[in-house]
This record gives sequence, C-alpha cells and structure tokens, in this order.
Amino acid sequence: MSAGAPSDAEAHEHTHADVSGGWLRAAVFGAMDGLVTNTALVAGVGGGGASSRAIVLSGVASLVAGAISMALGEYTSVKTQNEQLDLEVDKERRELQRNPEGELAELVEMLRARGVDDRLARKVAVQLSEDPEIALRLHVVAELGLNPEDKPSPWVAAVSSFLTFGTGAVIPLLPFLLGGSLLWVALLCGGAGLFAAGAISSRFTPRPWWYAGLRQLVFGAAAAGITYLVGAAIGVSVA
Repeated sequence: MSAGAPSDAEAHEHTHADVSGGWLRAAVFGAMDGLVTNTALVAGVGGGGASSRAIVLSGVASLVAGAISMALGEYTSVKTQNEQLDLEVDKERRELQRNPEGELAELVEMLRARGVDDRLARKVAVQLSEDPEIALRLHVVAELGLNPEDKPSPWVAAVSSFLTFGTGAVIPLLPFLLGGSLLWVALLCGGAGLFAAGAISSRFTPRPWWYAGLRQLVFGAAAAGITYLVGAAIGVSVA
C-alpha cells in the first residue's frame, strides 16, 4: 500500500439514516394524518352540501385542533417511552450492583448466543464488565433493544408532528382559500398531496416511490369516499 493511501477500513466508510431520533416517524405520521383527516373532512362536509365558507371554517378548525393534538400526543408518547427506559436502566444498574456474578454470567450467555465460543465469551464479558457503564449499556441494549444514550427527543417529535400535520391539512383547503368553490378540485389537491407524501416517504424505505404513493392515495381515497357518503346521507336527511 502506498504512503497516504486509505486502508480498506477507511475506504469503507458509510452512514446510516437516523432510525431512532423520533422526528421521522412523527413527521410522516403527521403529514399523512393531516392529509387524510382534512381531505376526508372536506369530502364529508362538501358532500353534505355545506358552503365553501363552512368548509374552510371546518377545515381550519380541524387543522388547528389536529396539529395541537398530534403535537401533544407525540410529546407525551415519546416522553413516556423515555421515562420508562430510564426506569429500566436504573433497575438494571441496581441489579449489576446487587448481583454482579449473575449479570456476568448473563453477559457471557449473550455472547455465546451470538456465536462466540465459551472461553472467549467469558474473557470478553469479564473485560467489558470492568467498566460498569459499558456493561450496563450492553445489558440494556441486549435485553430491551434500546440504546439509553440514543433516546428520541419529545420536543423534536412534537414540533415535527405539529408542522407536518398543519402542512398536510392545508393542502385540500387550498382551492377554497384561493377563492375556488369546486369540491372535486379540493379533493384532487388532497389526492395529489397524498400521493406525493407517500412517494416522498419511500426515500426512507425499500418500497418504490410509485407503490408508496399509490398505497397512500388508496387509503386516503377510501377514507374520503366513506366520509363523503356519510356527509351526503346526513345532508339529505337534514334537508
């Protein structure tokens, strides 16, 4: 190897997407929920014969209430998950202090289960256990499947959910906000938004963009269609 040339390890650098930060799930869920909720709401209220003004009022109220509800729900959900993880970490820390030999045997068994031979597994477990924090992290990751040092932020999840829900919810309202009055145009906007959101989400999955887009469009269309029929039936009965 020539001087200055990168080693195989250095040349093999790669990165992974953040799958535990909390923002991606909240953002995708918020955008999809906002689009489906308000597209279906516009279909239902419009199907019932409401005026454009009533549709806008209902849609904006749904946008505000839904965005706040989503943000509070995401914050509480992630915060509770983190607190539960902290509780389990404290429990594991006490167990390591109370029964170090038993925990060492458990760590040896974890390594054996991953293909390390008995003698080497014990040697590695003893060496790792010399640092209590490393031992604690290994036990928590192996037993809970979560890294205590990589907890998602409840604030990031809440803000992501709030912004994306609001963005998704405003799309089917755009024709009315711009002075239009045709229901089918609003539903077309909602459908386009659903397809686009699904296609964008495919960047983080192995699914092709057209499949993810069509899947979300079908789900949203089903929700809007059912809500339209309900709105039309209620509108007729009230009339």
